[in-house]
Amino acid sequence: MPLDQIDVDKIDLDPKKNDKKEMSFLDHLEELRWHLVRSLLSILVIAIVVFVMKSFVFQNIIFAPKEPSFLTYRIFCSLSEVLCLTPPEFQVQAFKIEEQFVTHLKVSIVLGFIVAFPYVFYEIWNFVKPGLYDKEIKAARGIVAVCSILFLSGVLFGYYIITPFALTFLTNYNLADTVAQPTLTSYVNNLTMYTLPTGLLFELPIVMFMLAKIGLITAGDLRTYRKVAFVVILVVSAIITPPDIMTMLMITFPLYMLYEMSIYIVARVEKKQKIKDEVSETN
Repeated sequence: MPLDQIDVDKIDLDPKKNDKKEMSFLDHLEELRWHLVRSLLSILVIAIVVFVMKSFVFQNIIFAPKEPSFLTYRIFCSLSEVLCLTPPEFQVQAFKIEEQFVTHLKVSIVLGFIVAFPYVFYEIWNFVKPGLYDKEIKAARGIVAVCSILFLSGVLFGYYIITPFALTFLTNYNLADTVAQPTLTSYVNNLTMYTLPTGLLFELPIVMFMLAKIGLITAGDLRTYRKVAFVVILVVSAIITPPDIMTMLMITFPLYMLYEMSIYIVARVEKKQKIKDEVSETN
């Protein structure tokens, strides 16, 4: 190949980086294995701490949204009597012998994943980063912090906003002479559904950024399919929330705002790429 056809920008003179690029498939698997092991260990360590702190975790975190003293209820009630809402008093019941222990394990693992998410994503990024060029690493600077903030923001939004409204609606919903007395499994499953998926959905801007960087989507595509995206967001909101229009809209609105934010992010990626292409053409 003639020298003038060689892309000098893609030549990396760093021997350490070249060594990593020349790693065999089995070497990559070995490296991936250790990243996964460290990630799982971080989740396990935090899960063990949560498991040991059983009383504090269940009283102050898991069962807190069903109490009138929960932060969200107090804030809304202080704003207006119309917005004031609290679920009726109810007892969470366990009907199976193993239900309390199994649920305790599940809560510990879920909270372990949520708390360890920044480190888990850090390990994933460290596995991916050696295969990227310096300019790509520079473009993704701060991605671990941004992803962690978005994920934890989504979890907190689900916990403090979706959960109180969902609990109030579902526990106040009566058929004939029935009374809502949820099981421990049902209660924890609902709480998990309102928080963990919401945290993952809040990663939408990052996903769009990545897709734009590899050229799979454009800002024009996102603008064209706005209406379709809105319908999809409504469907997703209906799946992860109870059949309550108020609660559904409360998750639909921030998700759609994240979609609009994604359009802005993708447009900026395209603009920078266009400038870069123009500079390379002039050179």
